[in-house]
Amino acid sequence: MSRFTGTVLAVTSALALVAGSAAAAVAAPAPGVAAEAKVAPVDWKPCNPDPSQPDPKIYDCAVYQVPLDYDHPKGETTGIAMMRRRASDPAKRIGSLFLNPGGPGGSGYLWATTTRFGKDVQDRFDLVGFDPRGVARSNPLKCFTTDEEAAGVNDRMIGVPVTKAEIWQTIDATEDYSDACSRNAGPLIEHMSTINVVRDLDRMRRAVGDSKLNFAGFSYGTLIGATYAGMYPDKVRALIVDGNVDPNLRMHDGVEYDRQRAVGFEVALTEFLKRCQTAGAPRCAFGEGDTRAKFDALRDHLRTSPITLPDGSQVTLSSFTSQVASSLYAQRLQAPLAVSLQAAYQVFNAPAAAAQGLAAAAPAAVDPAVVENAKVLAKTVPNALREALPETPYSADDSYYGVNCQDKPYPSNPWTLANLAKPWEKESPTFGRYQAFDGPTCASWPAPARDAERFTGPWNRRTATPVMVIGNLYDPATNYGFAQRMQRQLGNAVLVSVDVVEHCAVGRSAALNKLVTDYLVNQKAPAPGQLLKPDAEAFPPVA
Repeated sequence: MSRFTGTVLAVTSALALVAGSAAAAVAAPAPGVAAEAKVAPVDWKPCNPDPSQPDPKIYDCAVYQVPLDYDHPKGETTGIAMMRRRASDPAKRIGSLFLNPGGPGGSGYLWATTTRFGKDVQDRFDLVGFDPRGVARSNPLKCFTTDEEAAGVNDRMIGVPVTKAEIWQTIDATEDYSDACSRNAGPLIEHMSTINVVRDLDRMRRAVGDSKLNFAGFSYGTLIGATYAGMYPDKVRALIVDGNVDPNLRMHDGVEYDRQRAVGFEVALTEFLKRCQTAGAPRCAFGEGDTRAKFDALRDHLRTSPITLPDGSQVTLSSFTSQVASSLYAQRLQAPLAVSLQAAYQVFNAPAAAAQGLAAAAPAAVDPAVVENAKVLAKTVPNALREALPETPYSADDSYYGVNCQDKPYPSNPWTLANLAKPWEKESPTFGRYQAFDGPTCASWPAPARDAERFTGPWNRRTATPVMVIGNLYDPATNYGFAQRMQRQLGNAVLVSVDVVEHCAVGRSAALNKLVTDYLVNQKAPAPGQLLKPDAEAFPPVA
């Protein structure tokens, strides 16, 4: 999930404003009622995923046309960019394994080249990556005509606005963003909801000649998987969902979903700081002293004032929060995060140390290496995926909000969401305000969820093979409770857990990958209740 990706009364009031959203919901088709309609086959052409390298001659690419509006299937079409890595052992080929990395707005095209899956999977399956409609190579949804026009709006949005002026500026910019989308995005903006991505996926399944779907979805991709299981349960062969959303909550209550995401980020941060403290310095550079107290001191200072580095760059609350959130997504980023936090803490404390006559402390804080490490926290990570190829004057895409705002019901008044920032901040001190300002754009979105065609359940249709649900205990973006609810909501599913601070797990644990391979190749569901470890530690012993 992008966006590194309140009180009960306040949330209840917000929900009252979106009552009636379910009227646009779409009931799942009854399985097995009619024979499958034939579709045109995919016209694959050989391609090289990395033209700077020798062609391995195992990849094909295509653009597959699907209906823009499934209510008018013979009308205008939109193209889905696809890439496949052909099965290494054609004689033992089982079928295609479709892959989605999440986002929403994540480009899955090059996921055909992923190494997350082992040799047995690569031998038996064509790995098929694709960019969903409106994403990257698939007719990207574009709200602006030039990068300069986009910057004039996006640069006014503050990731974690605190003052009244910052909040007004941010809300005003979100409304200008939505206005630009209304002018420039075209008819595609009305058809970005997940139900249409799933319809596209089912057409692609038929177009590659598979009678049933094999799919692995990560993060938001788990909603694609769950929706497919709900709409086409009899067409599922093997379905893996890793880094799970809570489908029912996400599709019925965008406000509460975002609040619980903030709580999940906070839980992951607490565990990161705890593990850093246990490892201690030098294994964890931030591990000397009380890591929680040090972190809170930095964050609380940034609420009122930036930390100005000797070169003039500034660590702000927005840049700090976005970097911390982004690093929690991947265990490999957490030791470097600790280095940057310690460097910022040294700079932050240098004046106090000098005032106390600790002459040795101040020079260390302005050491060039320390400053460079602290500068990492001065760079804001973009709060949404914008991965379109730079082939036009506007080199990004706006699919993140295109999907989120059609899927997740929000109130139509952005100030309802802005007013939740303070109570959410009390509950989740680092990420509550940060998460509260992910929703206001959807309040003024020209194609909101309350008017969209959406799949809102039921999620409990039974698939012949259990869905394999994977959840990390300390997943920041999609908290572990979401994975537990995903398993319960699906009609036939088993949950495998991994003890790690990270978003998604496939490819990070040899034990997990053995289960994944057995599931995909042999349709053998893993035993329930398993708790696995990752292959690597965030803070390994120092040699």
